[in-house]
Amino acid sequence: MTKKFNCILLIDDDEATNYIHRKVIEEVDCAEKVVIAQSGQEALDFLNGKENDPNSPIDLIFLDINMPAMNGWEFLEHYKNLDSSKKAKGVLIMLSTSLNPDDHGNASKIDVVDGFQTKPLTEEKMIRIHKNHFS
Repeated sequence: MTKKFNCILLIDDDEATNYIHRKVIEEVDCAEKVVIAQSGQEALDFLNGKENDPNSPIDLIFLDINMPAMNGWEFLEHYKNLDSSKKAKGVLIMLSTSLNPDDHGNASKIDVVDGFQTKPLTEEKMIRIHKNHFS
C-alpha cells in the first residue's frame, strides 16, 4: 500500500480477536500505528486523552457491538458528542459477529458509522476498506 493509515483504533473486549486483527493489519502493512481499547470507556478515555496525538490522527476505528459495561451502541452515543478534534479523521466501521439484520440496519442509520463488517477482519476486507475509503 502506498498510503498508510496514521492510526487504527480497535475497540473490542476480546483479546484473541484484537490479536488476530492486529496481525491482519500488520500483514497488510497499512497502518503506522494500531491502538487497542478493550472497552468503549477505554476508547473514550483514549480519544479524550493526551495519547490521542493530533499529529498522528486516527484514520480508522473498528468498533465491536457486543461488549460488557458499554456496548458499541452506547459508545456511539458518547462518541457523537465528542469535540470534533477528538474524533477519528476518517472512517468508523462496526466490526461484529452479529448476523442480526437489525444491527446492520441500525448502523446504517447512524451518521458517524461508515460501514458494517462481520468478524473476523481478513486481509481481503482490510484491503477493500482501504481502497473504498482511502484511495
